[in-house]
Amino acid sequence: MNRRAWLPALAVIGFSTAVACGANPKPQVPVVTPTVPKVAPPQPPVAPPRSDPIATLIASSEAHFTEGERELKLGHLERARADFDRAVDILLESPYGARTDDRLRQHFDRLIDRINAHETTALAQGDGFSEKQSEPASIDELLKIATFPQPAADATTTAAVKTDLATTEHDIPISQNAKVLSYVELFQTRLRDYIGESLTRGTKYLPMIQNVFRAEGLPLDLAYIPIIESGFKTNALSKAKAKGPWQFMTATARENGLKHDWFVDERSDPEKATIAAARYLKTLSKMFDGDWNLVLAAYNGGPGRVQRAMKRSGKQDFWEITGSSRFLPKETREYVPLILAAMIVAKNPVQYGFDIVAHDPIAYDKVRVPHAIDLRRVAEWTGTSIDEIQALNPELRRWTTPVKYPDFELKVPSGTGDTFKAKLADASSTDLTALKWHTVKKGETLSTVARRLQVSRTDLAEANSLSVKSRVRPGQELVIPRAPATLLATRTERPAPAVIASRSLAGSADVQTAGRGESPTVYRVKRGDTLFSIARLFNTTVANIKSWNKLRGNALAVGARLKILASRSR
Repeated sequence: MNRRAWLPALAVIGFSTAVACGANPKPQVPVVTPTVPKVAPPQPPVAPPRSDPIATLIASSEAHFTEGERELKLGHLERARADFDRAVDILLESPYGARTDDRLRQHFDRLIDRINAHETTALAQGDGFSEKQSEPASIDELLKIATFPQPAADATTTAAVKTDLATTEHDIPISQNAKVLSYVELFQTRLRDYIGESLTRGTKYLPMIQNVFRAEGLPLDLAYIPIIESGFKTNALSKAKAKGPWQFMTATARENGLKHDWFVDERSDPEKATIAAARYLKTLSKMFDGDWNLVLAAYNGGPGRVQRAMKRSGKQDFWEITGSSRFLPKETREYVPLILAAMIVAKNPVQYGFDIVAHDPIAYDKVRVPHAIDLRRVAEWTGTSIDEIQALNPELRRWTTPVKYPDFELKVPSGTGDTFKAKLADASSTDLTALKWHTVKKGETLSTVARRLQVSRTDLAEANSLSVKSRVRPGQELVIPRAPATLLATRTERPAPAVIASRSLAGSADVQTAGRGESPTVYRVKRGDTLFSIARLFNTTVANIKSWNKLRGNALAVGARLKILASRSR
């Protein structure tokens, strides 16, 4: 290689050395190699989990049963029955049958047992005849407490009452004596919860009560009497059998225009009872010349007793009469200061430490119902619950409106009156009630009808507005005070679901096998069936059927489901 050929190479070498060793070398930029992401090897497709058709079937059946229970709690018998039927039908219509799998068999047996239990409960408790349970009236417990010495009011309570009465207007004279003050003290301590609950409950009714009293020219402070009598509970019943928010005895209620029979007890109707209370208080006011202390004493102990106390004591003032224990019983002596203390606290509850959350005043539509109708049907037609219908109509003693009350007005939730009227107009007789009727035959009496139909003669008489000694005539229709069948049962004219066919006992069986293979079967009881006829149909015994279905007696409800566990010969 000649010399010239080496020169460029040497120049390059010299330049590189200078850069490497020089004082100000030029910074070098590192070369970044891009990272290539690692790709995971493809995974084989994951097969979806295999569904369990038996579990799905059971879940679907259970869902319908649960919905049926929800509807039943609302009192919607028609919807509950449809859901219960569907819960069974899903199993019977499935390609697996209801008994070919252990899980299905266990679910099916338990399902039938639960449905039968609900139907039995509905028959026994919601048959339209079992009277609603009352609750104890507060007056008994309050007067019991009042019979014991009460602590005197402290200085704070005494000052609060004095200031309150000086600034708050009352239309009844309120005494500030030690007895009244001691009850105001008691209301703020031992009875604080009771008074608070009563005042809260009363907000639903006080506007109506005050309107009635205002129209009758009565002092509005009298509207607070139910605080002590009942705590504004419509179904309160005292040991003396006084009932309702105003605690009327039966005789006094009738004297003041309230009805009381086998179907209704208007002492529990807040509006009607308030009108009766206004009438009675006006009568007492005239008897005692407008002395409201004596009126209140007479409201509790009776006007005759107070008049005798006045005559024996020779005094006209309640506080003077009660200065001695000789003339009035202790309950009446304590009743008046109890009521006055309740008026003080109720008129200005904040002054005494009560924070009352007011309810909306009770409101409803009224619909005239000339025929008996089951309240559960009313709940269904108005889209509400049986509890709400009963709360609006506490005067109804049973789950049905009265028979042959052409002027009876049923209360339904506000805004549902027109819908209910339309349903009522389109309803057939079987849609209305579960009441059963009997046409009297020649030679029958109340006693023979009651004995034949296995009902109480007293109930039979009362349900038909008769006395136990009344005579009945041939052709007369009597209400039978027991339910012939639960409303959960299928009506005879309704096409039956898959658990029941449409043939008579005289021909092929009115049953459907509950699954493949041998029985059991589910049989739906029809009108006219007896345990003997069903046992003969299935070539078994009455004892077997009663054992399989845990029956104690021989009575059968139309529409009830019976399990038949024996194989049926053909």
